Amino acid sequence: MIESRFRTAAPAFASESDAAAGACGCQPIGIGDAWRLASRQLDRLDARLLIEHICGCTHADLLAHPEKPLSGRQLAALTALIMRRARGEPIAYLLGSADFYGLRFRVSPAVLVPRPETELLVELALAQLRHREQAKVLDLGTGSGVLAISLARLSPKARLTAVDLSPAALAVARDNAARHAVEVEFLLGDWFAPVGERRFDLIVANPPYVADGDPHLLGDGLPFEPAIALTDGVPDGDGLACLRQIVGAAGAHLLPGGCLLVEHGHTQAANVRRLLEQAGFSTVASWRDLAGVERVSGGGLP
Repeated sequence: MIESRFRTAAPAFASESDAAAGACGCQPIGIGDAWRLASRQLDRLDARLLIEHICGCTHADLLAHPEKPLSGRQLAALTALIMRRARGEPIAYLLGSADFYGLRFRVSPAVLVPRPETELLVELALAQLRHREQAKVLDLGTGSGVLAISLARLSPKARLTAVDLSPAALAVARDNAARHAVEVEFLLGDWFAPVGERRFDLIVANPPYVADGDPHLLGDGLPFEPAIALTDGVPDGDGLACLRQIVGAAGAHLLPGGCLLVEHGHTQAANVRRLLEQAGFSTVASWRDLAGVERVSGGGLP
């Protein structure tokens, strides 16, 4: 029987799994029955991923060997994860990893979960790096390091520097760099402060851009993610405070002909283009993600 604390945590799954085990006269239940029961509580894909994570099995195992038993420890752990996911905690935090641009990265509540729309920033950066030998690249607010590490993997001649204000985030990023066997210089500090007067060929940033108090911060798993990486925290602000700092200071840290690319919110493109033009950038433009949203803006120094 599942321990009482797990009955309290996820009563529907716990009671049904006990019933399934009793019906077949065995304990514990098989992974196939566990998937079926968990899917009543969660999205079917989420349920499958949690079972694979707990049991160390594959999707093929679930289909070919649904009778493979879960141990009591595995069933208890699965019940706890179902409870957490049902409360809205991002699946990436429960699994401890997330995929981004074809690579798998470790994630924790110290960093944002990588979003597919941020892959546009990688594609635009790679287009810039194709024409620059041994480019110096700066990633501001690196978080889990997905931007810097993806660029280091795909542009091995580039020299990557990544900055973040959070020591915990940098620990995750360093671990990811080691996992993917790339060299990235990680620096602790606020935006450009740690790099002093150094200049770069390319600066990329995915800064906090959700306005403080935006109702979206209350849903879609965002309450579980680090607020410092989501919003600038300015009361009654427009979410552009960090973007203003980055765009305003970027010119002093770019080499002649250098480029700045920043991710922003779905309604902020026009304002960000205006900031870039006011800061003296040329060839200012915005680019749309796969959903058709203007998600990244940037420009170059003359």
